[in-house]
Amino acid sequence: MDAPTPHAARAVRWVPALSGGLVLLALGVGLGAWVLARGNDPFMIDAWWSELLATNRVEPLLWFSYAMNALGGGWFGVFGVPILVAVLLVALRRPWAAAYFLAAEIVSAAIVQVLKHVFGRERPDDIIVVSDFGSFPSGHVANATTIAVALAVIFPRVWVVVAGAVWVLLMAFSRTYLGAHWLSDTAGGALVGAAAALLLAAAFAAPLARERARRMSAVAG
Repeated sequence: MDAPTPHAARAVRWVPALSGGLVLLALGVGLGAWVLARGNDPFMIDAWWSELLATNRVEPLLWFSYAMNALGGGWFGVFGVPILVAVLLVALRRPWAAAYFLAAEIVSAAIVQVLKHVFGRERPDDIIVVSDFGSFPSGHVANATTIAVALAVIFPRVWVVVAGAVWVLLMAFSRTYLGAHWLSDTAGGALVGAAAALLLAAAFAAPLARERARRMSAVAG
C-alpha cells in the first residue's frame, strides 16, 4: 500500500480535530442548557462540593487559589500569558503555531462570554473574590484548558499533556475553593476551552503541519 500523501496526512489530523471540537462544544452548550432548564440551581454534586470546600478552607490553599486566580484571569491571564507564549513560539521560529495559539485563546474567550450571557447563571453565595458576570462556564478553566490543549497540539509530547491536565485540574479546584464557581461550571469551562483549541487546530492544520515538517527537516539536516 502506498504511503499517504502529505495532503492526506493533514486531512487525518484536521478531521478528528474538527469533529472532536464540535462534539465538545455541543457537550458544553448542552450542559449549560441543562443548568438553565433547572432554573440555574446547582446540581447535587455542586452543592456537596461547594459545602465541602467552604467548611475546610485553610490559609495555604487560599493563597494558592488567589495566585491561580491572578494567573488565570485579569490582564495577566487574558493578555500576558497568550502574548508571552506567542512571542516564545515566534522566537522558536514557529509563527504559525503562535498565530494558532493566539486565535484559540481569542475564540475561547469569545465563546465563554457568549455562553455566560446566554445562560446567566448566578455564582455561589460564598464567593470570596471579585468576578465578572455569569458563573457558567468558568472562564479561568476554559482559558487554562485552551492553553493546555493548544500546547499539546503544538508540542505533542506525553509530558506536555500531563502537565496541561494537572494545570487544568488545579485551576478548576482553585475556582471552586474560592467559591467563584460551581463544580459544573468548571466542567463546562473545560469542555469549551478544549473545543476552541481543537476547532482552531482544525482550521490551522495545514500550515501547522507544513511548519512542523520544515522544522523536522531542519533538525534532521
